[in-house]
Amino acid sequence: MIHIALADDHKMFAKGIESLLEEEDDFVIKGVFNNGVELMDFLKNKAVDVVLTDMNMPQMDGMGVVAAIKKTIPDTKVIVLSMYDDKEIYEKCIKLGADAYVLKGSDPDELIYTIREVYEGSYIQGFQKLLFQQDDGKYPDHFKERFKLSRRELEILRLIKDGNLNKEIADILSLSQHTVESHRKKIHQKLGVSSAVELVKKAIEMNL
Repeated sequence: MIHIALADDHKMFAKGIESLLEEEDDFVIKGVFNNGVELMDFLKNKAVDVVLTDMNMPQMDGMGVVAAIKKTIPDTKVIVLSMYDDKEIYEKCIKLGADAYVLKGSDPDELIYTIREVYEGSYIQGFQKLLFQQDDGKYPDHFKERFKLSRRELEILRLIKDGNLNKEIADILSLSQHTVESHRKKIHQKLGVSSAVELVKKAIEMNL
């Protein structure tokens, strides 16, 4: 089980994230807080595996949270949630020790995937650097236009291409078969295909 704490001063957004994560069988939400100070007070007596922190908060912002956690409880993973697709801010967070930086406008599956990857210690920051390769700090158009898939969907598509069945994919990714089937339907819709054969052909065309 992955124990998670969340800090965000926007209560509606925080509630939405909490509800989203509670749907995952391996996630346990240990606390939701309105600012970094409340979060850090909680962490003095309670241990969690992953902290999600908003970038802008009163009393202690996201960068302050990252710095404090990495100084006092460095084994705790920290994911910054931000509305800024800005290379400079991203790099500052990573230098402070953030384990990942996720935009608030990202697909929900992207956040879920990132939490699991960060927890396992297999998250690749280099992938995020690709998102900021343009001078204006925006996502490269070719990334969005070519795939239109979340990272989890890309992962499942690659496994389908390699000949794995839904049950096998579920076992590999530690997901339920129902979740894999749901992702697969979305992949079919986004790629405009109606069969497994067409799906594999499309994956090969995309060089996955």
